[in-house]
Amino acid sequence: MITKMPGRPGKVRVTFALPSAIWADTIFLVGDFNNWDERATPMRQTEMGWMVTLELDAGASFQYRYLHNTNEWHNDWNADGYALNAFGGDNSVVITPDFELAEREIGAPEPERVISFSQPRLRLVTAS
Repeated sequence: MITKMPGRPGKVRVTFALPSAIWADTIFLVGDFNNWDERATPMRQTEMGWMVTLELDAGASFQYRYLHNTNEWHNDWNADGYALNAFGGDNSVVITPDFELAEREIGAPEPERVISFSQPRLRLVTAS
C-alpha cells in the first residue's frame, strides 16, 4: 500500500507498506529515487507491516521494486502504475501529486467577511 501526504514545499511524504504476513529477513525499497541502490532504503518491520517513508519530489513519477532477502524482486500490486523494465518485466510506479499546485488551482477558501450595510434614512416630505 502507498500513502501520500504533503511534505516540505515541493515534496510529498510517501509511505510504502507491505503486509506483516510477508516472511523475509530483509526487504529493501529500490528505485529511481535511490539510484536503484539495493541497500540504500531498508524497510522496517512493525506490528502493522513492513514500512518506510520517503520524501519525494512533487509532481513526478518514480519506478521502484521491493527486494526480499537480497535476491527476490517483487512488485507492489497497489502501485499507481507499471512500466516495462530492461529485464523483460515490470517495475511498479508511484506518482507524486503536487499538493501545492492543486491547492492553488482549487483556490484557498476566502476568509469570511462581515459586511454591514447602513440603511438609507428616509425623509418624509409632506405636501403643503
